[in-house]
Amino acid sequence: MTTATAAPRPNSPRPDSPPPHSHQPDSPPPDKHRPDKPETTEPRRNPPTLLSDPYPTLARMRQSAPVSVLHSDGGLRLWIIPRYTDVRAALSDHRLAQDVRRAQTLADSRVEGVNLGAEITHMLSSDPPDHTRLRRVVQAAFSRKRVQAMRPMVERITLELLDELDPAAARHTTRTTTATVDLIRDFAFPLPILVVCELLGLPPQDRNLYREWSTAIVTQEGDHTAFQQAVHEMGSYVLDIADQRIRRNDRPADLLTDLLAARERGELTDDEIVGMVALLLIGGHETTVNLLGTSCLALLRNPDQTAWLRADPTRMPMAVEEFLRYDSPICMATTRFTTQPVNIGGVEIPQDEFVLLSLGAANRDPARFQDPDRLILNRQDTGHLAFGGGIHRCLGALLGKLETEIALTALLARFPEMTLACQEHDLRWRNTMMLRGLETLPLTLNR
Repeated sequence: MTTATAAPRPNSPRPDSPPPHSHQPDSPPPDKHRPDKPETTEPRRNPPTLLSDPYPTLARMRQSAPVSVLHSDGGLRLWIIPRYTDVRAALSDHRLAQDVRRAQTLADSRVEGVNLGAEITHMLSSDPPDHTRLRRVVQAAFSRKRVQAMRPMVERITLELLDELDPAAARHTTRTTTATVDLIRDFAFPLPILVVCELLGLPPQDRNLYREWSTAIVTQEGDHTAFQQAVHEMGSYVLDIADQRIRRNDRPADLLTDLLAARERGELTDDEIVGMVALLLIGGHETTVNLLGTSCLALLRNPDQTAWLRADPTRMPMAVEEFLRYDSPICMATTRFTTQPVNIGGVEIPQDEFVLLSLGAANRDPARFQDPDRLILNRQDTGHLAFGGGIHRCLGALLGKLETEIALTALLARFPEMTLACQEHDLRWRNTMMLRGLETLPLTLNR
């Protein structure tokens, strides 16, 4: 993004207010600015700084106006909504469409070379009736009962990965040992991707290949060659596995078998199977990888909160909700576009405009959360938007929370002393403003 401009709005009080009984302080009053001379806020010039801490920039947008106009490096105009009340309402607003094929056609009419990912068709990039049909095929696999049934499998994978990190366990000794690891590479990434592999029935030995495809798709920039190659390779890979199963009449009890059965019933096309697998592979691990990394970093930064959590590990489910709010693994919801004019806090967004909903900004809104920039693991003012909302609310939310709860509980129990093995300013973050996650997290583990 190159510029962020506060959208013109009338000089009126902020329309939203804290919910009843929340005892939250009011947000700072928005700055006054003239509709004919909108205020411009320049984001930080240093991308690593913006990636490592986007919240001051998001706070300025939130305080300045209900809507800001962004211009991408490719020249596409985007309207960003940063306030909690507005974001929550917009997540369920049918006037904000997510049909990626229509969105791509609209983008092509504005600028050249913008790729919104229309090559992949899945439920997150579709609206009803396609969205309803696609979600119905897989939603039973993510019910509360089915997710709880996965607990033993997640616990098994977690302990196996921790054993690999723990040299003392490998030597069957209890004496004090120290190991330096990259928590993202060695634990946070393999855990959810191995869970997804078991869920889908995909070969776990190819997990690094899945990560390469995922990175190429979610961090695409000006050159879309890597994106297109990843989509092509993933599609060929998935359909090849499907063809092998059909030739061998191999139907294991996994989600890929369910997808192939839906194709036989005429409910899915080949492209939709590929899109569904891509969504589950990418969405099924990206959120948890990011959440595990940022949660561990937050605990290292806040030893008082770590001590509170260690005192009673059964508090972990409450803590996970706060980790999701404090550093949302999805900073920006997927791009929407208006099918008719939409009024946000007195600002009218015209029809056929692209809109971004800032989940990260909403979850740090002082009008909704008290002292929002602090990590408070026993926070009472709950209600974060980390998993979105409306019909597109993350289908794997329950599984992601289960994985994080099990992983962090086991990690803290196994390694009571963890320290950062580098300077914090040397940490590298994912090169995308849509996701919020670390590339690496070097830790020294003391046992």
